[in-house]
Amino acid sequence: MQQPQAPVTGPIEEQPSLWQQSDLLSLTPASVDDRRPAGKPDREPQLPPLAPRAETGRVAPTTLLILDTETSGLDPASAQCIELGAVLFHVPTRAVLSQVSFLMPTGVNPAEHVNRIPAAVTRLPQPWQAGLAHFQALLDACDAVLAHNAAFDSQWFGRDPLPPITKPWICSMDDIHWPVERQLRAAPSVRDLALAYGVPVWAAHRALTDCTYLVQVLERCSDLEDLLLAALEPRLLFRATLSYAERYRAKEAGFRWNDPVRGAWSRRLSEREAQALPFPVQRVEQDGVAA
Repeated sequence: MQQPQAPVTGPIEEQPSLWQQSDLLSLTPASVDDRRPAGKPDREPQLPPLAPRAETGRVAPTTLLILDTETSGLDPASAQCIELGAVLFHVPTRAVLSQVSFLMPTGVNPAEHVNRIPAAVTRLPQPWQAGLAHFQALLDACDAVLAHNAAFDSQWFGRDPLPPITKPWICSMDDIHWPVERQLRAAPSVRDLALAYGVPVWAAHRALTDCTYLVQVLERCSDLEDLLLAALEPRLLFRATLSYAERYRAKEAGFRWNDPVRGAWSRRLSEREAQALPFPVQRVEQDGVAA
């Protein structure tokens, strides 16, 4: 039996991790050298304030379904979701209402070296169909769905056996502008986000553990309602208009190379976020053509 590792409670070196779904995405090779030259980083952009809720009539979600997936690969066309974890979270009281986690059977798992889930284990007898029914009940009860890297997790739903999701999605990696005092980089990992909020992190886990980390972060957010309202603002696709020598600035601001705009650094942002950036951006349509 493997001895449990001590929890991490402070800053640690950035290392490849076997327990984070984004590591599966990191297996794709980088196609551009985007290291920053010596010098001072950009200042954290200061967002224009949200209009008061009383003036806009906007209401933050009351219940969130926080979910995470583990998959056998990157492409839903050739891989499948093999584990689903979800927590129904009540925003006003910062309380967990219900949760579920289960494996779904698979013949092979090429990503076992990443998620540490043997395919044979997924085929052991267990009531995963009942778990799926419980998940559907939680989905019906929520106002919005929250995931870390929602663009990845969302693509597995609506593919058998997972149900489609029509509720609004919130990405805790890309959509939430975490407070400046937390000193987080753009698009933080689950680990870095947890550590920034004083949540102990264990070196090995499954899908439900990622959900638990996110729950414990949200429990510590006194301004959670405003963060969620800002995250639900309409988002448009922008590409950075920077020289090759300044490409590092786009990466530091959470832009991604070649994703989704080919040959450019791009990111989905609200109008407020785009205005606050310390460098120019250009709005583009989904196909990469300038708007």
